[in-house]
Amino acid sequence: MRTYQLILSACLVLFTYTIQAQIVINELDSDTPSTDTMEFIELKSDTPQMSLDGFVLVLFNGSTSGNDSSYFALDLDGFTTDINGIFLISNNDVSPIGDFIIFDSTIQNGADAAAIYLGNASDFPDGTLATTTNLIDALAHDTNDADDTLLLELLGGIVQTNEGENGNQTTESIQRDNDGSYFVATPTPGVLNDGSGVFINGIGFTTPSDQYNEGDSFDITFTTQEDLTEDLSFTISLSNGTFNTADFSGATMITIPNGSNTATTTIQLIDDTDDEGDEVLQITFGELPDTFSRLNDNNQIRVIDNDFTMAAWGTPLEPTFGQVESTQPEGYYDSIDGLAGEALVQAIQNIIANPDVVRAQTYADVIDILKEADQSPLNSNQVWLLYTEQQRPKLDFQTSGGSNAGLWNREHTYPRSRGGFNDIDLDEIADGIDIFFETKADSLRHANSDAHGLRATDGPENSARGNQDYGEYSGPENNQGSWQGDVARGIFFLTIRYNGLEVVSGNPSNDTVGALGDLDILLDWYRNDPADDYELNRNNIVHTWQFNRNPFIDLPDLAEYIWGDLVGEVYNLPLSTDTFAAQNIRLYPNPAQDQVTIQAPNQSGTLTIYTILGQEVATTAFNGITQIPLALSSGMYLAQIKTREGTQTLRLLVK
Repeated sequence: MRTYQLILSACLVLFTYTIQAQIVINELDSDTPSTDTMEFIELKSDTPQMSLDGFVLVLFNGSTSGNDSSYFALDLDGFTTDINGIFLISNNDVSPIGDFIIFDSTIQNGADAAAIYLGNASDFPDGTLATTTNLIDALAHDTNDADDTLLLELLGGIVQTNEGENGNQTTESIQRDNDGSYFVATPTPGVLNDGSGVFINGIGFTTPSDQYNEGDSFDITFTTQEDLTEDLSFTISLSNGTFNTADFSGATMITIPNGSNTATTTIQLIDDTDDEGDEVLQITFGELPDTFSRLNDNNQIRVIDNDFTMAAWGTPLEPTFGQVESTQPEGYYDSIDGLAGEALVQAIQNIIANPDVVRAQTYADVIDILKEADQSPLNSNQVWLLYTEQQRPKLDFQTSGGSNAGLWNREHTYPRSRGGFNDIDLDEIADGIDIFFETKADSLRHANSDAHGLRATDGPENSARGNQDYGEYSGPENNQGSWQGDVARGIFFLTIRYNGLEVVSGNPSNDTVGALGDLDILLDWYRNDPADDYELNRNNIVHTWQFNRNPFIDLPDLAEYIWGDLVGEVYNLPLSTDTFAAQNIRLYPNPAQDQVTIQAPNQSGTLTIYTILGQEVATTAFNGITQIPLALSSGMYLAQIKTREGTQTLRLLVK
């Protein structure tokens, strides 16, 4: 029995030694120029073309918040090393490109570690503590950081290597020497670090531009590093998302002849009549022989759709009124009629936070909502940006962190840090309009993804806005303020929709949670920039997703009764809007005394006042914003507003 155990133990030791010698981390580049778009990890096997089945690559975070635990795991099942025993994992910009592509900025700079284990990615969910169990090889790395002694101990007492030890951390990599130690030098992805091994001919491609219009043609030129000794035939694909073989013509089987190093194919983009939006084709190599590597791959070309549509209404810079009809359900606001003060506020919340009706979507879903709700009236392929008052292609959405110039992202008009709401894991899943969270007034977290409070914005301008109060922030230099009323109405909505949010006068400290200013400035913006067709259309679209509306868009005077000139007064719904679509027209104050102001942007008409019994007592012409004196006894009157758009009748209380 003891003899058997000794033999078994010896076999296990031999087996472990053999396994540990099979695959190692050969090179790592964690810190690269620009925004870490050229990161890679290179593995090396003792034998060429070795199967990597049963192995898993795991990355560990050695920072204080990382707790020496896993943040990335890649199953290596199904992969093999090349004829030199190399397997490359890289960003798409690395040349030659990796056998497996990772997102930019995936590999953290350190002090961290990369390790190979026997096992599966499922053995290392995010947050798994580093361990020596089933460990095959590990490399601890940093960029001028102190040694993480605990991480080194957890991985069996390995040495930590500084990628920046030569002072060139963004242009050098950590490489394994033949004796198993590591040195730092110019990166050598895809080849052995000592320059030995079988030469693998690289092949890449170029195009004259990275953007074309439907109907254009362009060449793709393929070039190898060295002339061929026999014909090379391969395929390429251009399909990507909605772009497919129906969108182009041209050869996708390419042959570079013996003795040459180049070939060209011409692609003709089909000019159809479909409004399918701008698309992106992706040039991707098919299978190549083992003696060739891809110098680049997965390059994307934008195809501009010339069949975009324009809306009948204007942008916020050139607003129109009366072109868009509200889609609010019949009787939607009936329950707030005749109320005042806290009763009015509660009645509004009961509508817009009704847990039996209202839905909450994920933060990822908001991208799709904004592409529809913030669509530019000038071009259906673009979104209209808050603050900078410009349009931008929908395709230019920012998918990575930071705030990159030329890209747009999601702006919380009530900043997250000021509201106390943030992401959860499920927020990163765009699961569509028919999958939603149940929500109520106390569901403050759902303010994170409430499209009534989120807008498409320029990335750097979003960053510049930060979490300032409005008034502290009034938009970029020379902006025309076309967004200001929109923001005010969004903030007013959020503060009633969610318990725990307030809008207050003045400027609370920027680390104040649950209170945002400046109420007085927001009220001015609300009055001076009334809801236009663009904003009403937006309200209609968000309603289809969330099953609630922003009442401060639908009911132009409502904010006055909660924060403005009519606080505490009874709110009465308009008597009739059946023939009057331009609900941006406002008559205030109401109740009135010596005068009223009629606000009718870009419109003219007449105001006629009747007694409650229908007797006409005054009539006045108006144009735009007009102050109208009153010489009436106290009591209830009917104010009839007529424009060429139609007629609206309101109750008017004279004190």
